[in-house]
Amino acid sequence: MTDTKVDAYEPDRSLKGKLRRRLIRLVHRRPARVRLERPMVSFSFDDAPATACEAGAQVLEARGVRGTYYFAGGLAGRDGPMGLYASGADAARLLAAGHEIGCHTYSHLDCGQASRQTALADVDHNAEVLADWGTGGPVSFAYPYGDVASPAKTALAGRFKTLRALHHGLITNGADLNQAPAVGIEGEDGEAVALKWLDRAHARNAWLILYTHDVSRQPSAWGCTTGALERLVDGAILAGFDVVTVAEGARRIGL
Repeated sequence: MTDTKVDAYEPDRSLKGKLRRRLIRLVHRRPARVRLERPMVSFSFDDAPATACEAGAQVLEARGVRGTYYFAGGLAGRDGPMGLYASGADAARLLAAGHEIGCHTYSHLDCGQASRQTALADVDHNAEVLADWGTGGPVSFAYPYGDVASPAKTALAGRFKTLRALHHGLITNGADLNQAPAVGIEGEDGEAVALKWLDRAHARNAWLILYTHDVSRQPSAWGCTTGALERLVDGAILAGFDVVTVAEGARRIGL
């Protein structure tokens, strides 16, 4: 473990950045083919803060379901805006309990501003670290900050079954698996927003991916409370959702 603290990073919020993020969703697409008898929901945790691997995992395991944890190996054991990040030992423990270990970039690199070569090298490094931890080869990827530029999106398309972004939406027929939509459980209205999207997924028999970061009584601006996570998981189960990891969801739609 290192005492080095990870500072908060702000992705490109300029008009040019906003336009690029919107336009990239129109190209290099891999349309999903989805036909489900029951709606699905996946609970995922970005960057793997220690609280998500402890309190978050306990919420899921107590209800007999599992989640997906997107690890960035370079953050492991460090302190940051969401508290302490989990370690490789935590990742191995999660895997042994049935959770999925997904892939971020190693350094939490912004794929929207990095070159193709730099992005690929960082992803390769992260996959090697995950393998060294004994968690196997990841099949699910999430873009840090939900951002990606054209060269990186094209290069990463064949590496993973799903590449998850952060724009709101459901995985239905035609959804782009190279930039899959997701909904965040974060901020003061995170639970209410997630509930609305659960209703939409239920009405359409669709697959919804929810994500958050830390999980605690007093989470960061990017996390959610333990109570909110409990209510969302309980509500999804009560409504008849299949609660699945991202990898299992991909398998069920034929990937």
